[in-house]
Amino acid sequence: MKSELVVVAGAGGFIGGHLVADFLRKGYRVRAADIKPLDEWYQVHRKAENFAGPMKGDCRDFRICRTLCKGAKEVYQLAADMGGMGFIENNKALCMLSVLTNTHMIMAAQEAGVDRFFYSSSACVYNADKQKDPKITALKEADAYPGLPEDGYGWEKLFSERMCRHFREDFGLNTRVARFHNVYGPNGTWEGGREKAPAAICRKVIAAVVSGKHDIEIWGDGTQTRSFMYIDDCLKGIQLITHSNILEPINLGSSELVSINQLVDIAEDIAGIKLNRHYKLDAPRGVAGRNSDNTKIRSYLNWEPDTRLRDGMERTYRWIYDEFTAKYNAKTAHLSSISTFTKGSHPIPGDGFNPESRFADTWKQGIPATYNGKASGTVKAARPAKKAKKSKPARKPAKKAKGRAAGRR
Repeated sequence: MKSELVVVAGAGGFIGGHLVADFLRKGYRVRAADIKPLDEWYQVHRKAENFAGPMKGDCRDFRICRTLCKGAKEVYQLAADMGGMGFIENNKALCMLSVLTNTHMIMAAQEAGVDRFFYSSSACVYNADKQKDPKITALKEADAYPGLPEDGYGWEKLFSERMCRHFREDFGLNTRVARFHNVYGPNGTWEGGREKAPAAICRKVIAAVVSGKHDIEIWGDGTQTRSFMYIDDCLKGIQLITHSNILEPINLGSSELVSINQLVDIAEDIAGIKLNRHYKLDAPRGVAGRNSDNTKIRSYLNWEPDTRLRDGMERTYRWIYDEFTAKYNAKTAHLSSISTFTKGSHPIPGDGFNPESRFADTWKQGIPATYNGKASGTVKAARPAKKAKKSKPARKPAKKAKGRAAGRR
């Protein structure tokens, strides 16, 4: 029955906002939650029950999760602290903390007796050793093991996938997991540091058009390859997977592989411009290649994401252009490149890039080889500790006063 209640955690985000809109169009009751204040949501739907801000929408809080899940038929857990490569490489601890959100949401869903629990995982769970070549062999679901996922964000996703599996096996909760491959489209992040490659490139091309400065900075050498899934395909896939009998985590992504240089070509073609390309080789770039093997989703659903990248990019470009020109002009266009998340973020002790952990071996376990590049070479080796001078023997403790027990006042 379409009058049944569904919960969307992370509803103030890009995918969550679109998902709420889709459910409302289909006649469902929707309870939407996000830690961001309502005026910071990408889409606000007044017909939904909106739980916004840290007091009502923080899904790290088990009490809030209980309130959200009460009486719900289905729960869609999309809430996470995440962003593009610039964000996840510089904020690993924040990404890992999403485990708290996932744990409390699935506990509350199981307690409330919901019928279905959908978890949004990521292609970042895949073993980094299988992604070293831009001419990537498309990643099959089995390629997540043995585990060597994206440090921080990927480990959090892989752990949460296992949690979904064990809640299904131990408690009978119908959990479904999809591994998203780079979702893009209108009404999403396009500046500030959390945006992903399609939106970032659209913004940079638009900035060049508006400013008249025909230059573009590309992170990496532009040869790294990815596939990108348009938001409409993502929404359809989420609901097909949730209501299917697919028990294992499954790829949800386009199999149309392109290099970052080719993605820039598409954006330039849409804008009708050619730009001078400058490559920032020390910028976060992620793995060399990643693509979705859609064999399983085709066999299960007789369907796969099929929106052509050129078509989806054009719709995305037009939306970002309107947003950009409403905020910037020729004189201020350069301000759109300022990131609030990739600057000022410092790795924490124990990650191998700090002097205090420089000589530890354990930090290397689970970190893809691509992380051990320039960043690690910029840290000066810690000087060996000087030998401590021999100290004089400590004085004998004073004798206790007669008639008083030790420690008694």
